[in-house]
Amino acid sequence: MLKLNLPAVDLKIKSKENKLFIFDPYRKKDIVLTPEEWVRQHVAYYLTHHKNYPSSLTALEKELRLHQTKKRTDIVIYNRLGAPEIIVECKAPTVAINQKTFDQIARYNLQLKATYLIVTNGLEHYFCQMDFENQRYVFLKDIPNYKD
Repeated sequence: MLKLNLPAVDLKIKSKENKLFIFDPYRKKDIVLTPEEWVRQHVAYYLTHHKNYPSSLTALEKELRLHQTKKRTDIVIYNRLGAPEIIVECKAPTVAINQKTFDQIARYNLQLKATYLIVTNGLEHYFCQMDFENQRYVFLKDIPNYKD
């Protein structure tokens, strides 16, 4: 897999039936290793091990209903009250981050109302804080560290 612009992670990868699988410690099961999953695992690790967000408050591929349609967020990190604090949209490294990507995470956030949004393909990362009063994103250099 491609080296990402994120700290290295010691991931458990194995081959089964001519497919590569990665052990996901958040979902506690083996997942087919796709380029997007590679990014998802690295970002989740970064948030839990470098930014100190509790893994117990971290959910990967969480189902969400938007206008009668089922969608999945890549990563949601909740606060201690159970409200979404961070939503992450991951793309494969070969997928360019564009307005469509921001529109996707903005649609998810209409329902979730998270404070922070992250859009990444593992090589480029965009960090935003929501300004709900003015209905806009405020771009940040990084996501703040977890504070209990």
